Amino acid sequence: MRLLILLLALVCAGFAATPAPADLDALRRQVADILKKNHTPGAAIAIVRRDGPEWVAGVGLANVAARIPATADTLFRIGSTSKAFVSLSLLKLQREGRLSLNDTLESRAPDLAFANPWKATDPVRIVNLLEHTTGWDDMSMSEYRYAAPDSMGLREALAFHPATRTSRWRPGTRFAYSNEGPPVGAYIVEQVTGRRFEDYVTENFFRPIGMSTATYFEPKAGAATLYLNDGRTPVSYWHILLRPAGAINASARDMAAYVAFYLNRGRVRGVPLLPAEDIIRMETPTSTLAARGGLATGYGLSNYTTIADGWVWHGHNGGVIGGLTELDYQPEAGVGFAVMINSGNGPALNQIVRAIRHHLVFALMKPALPPADAAALAPLHNYDGWYQAASPRSSLMAGFERLMLTARLKSDGKGMRVTSLRSGGRRHFVPVSGRLLRREDEPAATLALLGPTPDGFLIQFAMEGTYERVPGALVAGEAAMLLILPPLMLSVVIFAVVWIIRTAIGEMKDVRHYSVRVLPLLASLALAGILTVCIVGAQAAFERFGQLTVWSALLFLFTTAFPLLAFGGVVQAVRWRRDGVNRVAWWYSFATSVLLSIAAIYFGLHGWWAVRIWA
Repeated sequence: MRLLILLLALVCAGFAATPAPADLDALRRQVADILKKNHTPGAAIAIVRRDGPEWVAGVGLANVAARIPATADTLFRIGSTSKAFVSLSLLKLQREGRLSLNDTLESRAPDLAFANPWKATDPVRIVNLLEHTTGWDDMSMSEYRYAAPDSMGLREALAFHPATRTSRWRPGTRFAYSNEGPPVGAYIVEQVTGRRFEDYVTENFFRPIGMSTATYFEPKAGAATLYLNDGRTPVSYWHILLRPAGAINASARDMAAYVAFYLNRGRVRGVPLLPAEDIIRMETPTSTLAARGGLATGYGLSNYTTIADGWVWHGHNGGVIGGLTELDYQPEAGVGFAVMINSGNGPALNQIVRAIRHHLVFALMKPALPPADAAALAPLHNYDGWYQAASPRSSLMAGFERLMLTARLKSDGKGMRVTSLRSGGRRHFVPVSGRLLRREDEPAATLALLGPTPDGFLIQFAMEGTYERVPGALVAGEAAMLLILPPLMLSVVIFAVVWIIRTAIGEMKDVRHYSVRVLPLLASLALAGILTVCIVGAQAAFERFGQLTVWSALLFLFTTAFPLLAFGGVVQAVRWRRDGVNRVAWWYSFATSVLLSIAAIYFGLHGWWAVRIWA
């Protein structure tokens, strides 16, 4: 009996540590505490159940200096959560028979500049714009930075930098998030309807749903001030160039109505604004190789899946400079929420999201785990090997992603072990159907094994993009380069200090051809300069790199100098090999220049020579 009482006391203590879902006051205190601990001024919260809103409010401050509190009617920026209204608009037009999501972009917007080397066999279609399967780059730095006046039309905005709209692989095969796609979809809405996109959305979605204060344009009053991560430094209003990609301002009250729209499967006050099958279509990816192979998780029509604590959530997040948003809902459980904060503090948003999710599903039974498919175990060994990221969001990041996003797959008779830096270690997947696998503790497949394809053996994680199989020797070589370069660059500096001091005190009067020693030093300093500018400059990337500044000019200078100095070091070492250079110094300088040249070649293959990032 005493043991039973002790166990009951421990269980009760566990429940006391985590507020039960009925304790809304405890959740309010928890959210306020998270904001305070993370130096985040305020938040807008909309928690909704299928039968109505549960908590719709502002928490904290909308403006720090004026001490203006956030309320349920304070407008926050929702960032990329805005994209769904492009998909909703195109689904509505498809339902009306005015277009099809399978229409080609060329047929619907023949005047729009874009490039697709596979257009004869794999044209860009409307669905690719919405599911991010065009193969296009993300917006350029100059597009991100440009402050577009509210009077600028969508056609003019799309003409600002068309070079990013070039397919880097066959459209409709791989997922790579690009802010370029949805605005082109919005342009098609304008072409079909003859209406400005923002007006079409306001009339057909904002007003019917009940988002009475939502707007794509800068509000005249009632908007939260945005802040940097310190919660004190205000950020100017961001006039986004491609508004359909992320410009909406909305209140907690607006977002509560919007979440209810999804939970009620497209119905508003019992009247269908869109049929339920269109909402389900938004939640279902179709246009990647993995989706066509049956993978139901991932990115659908401006709506993606997130698996958290055994539940599959649908929705979208968003971010602007100084503001973050998360909208998630669980249709089977009939619960959902939206959270907006007026700072760029990711930990604050994530902690609030976790608290709300726990509140909503605390007392609900988790979905059952699908049974493992024993018949699919045998062929898994065909996919053993090394894989590297092959669908970068930005071409400029492709080389870094290949180095950092490497995964090793190894079948073990029970499933597949996946080891990767991205996931922070090892994950174990079990097959559920054919070549679809799920993590042992998750209710849906999130990994698809693809191959052989025209591009070789591929795998796709639901929201991590596509990876391609590569030789282990290549991975080993790249890993060796990553491990060797930092100490090598440091040793070059130490070596230089030694010979500079010796030169200064007259011990190297007879040394000839200083270029053999100097060029590896300068190449190392140039490479260090590239890394320093990128890391430090990232704190205000759009302002520093989206235009010609000291930062962007330095990046151009260092990325131009690095390969020239590295290759020059090899040339000079070979040139003066037998002309009085100390053998040890020669071999050290030559080997260093060769290794730096290999790194320079890698940089060049991935577009990092003479980078004009502001262009």
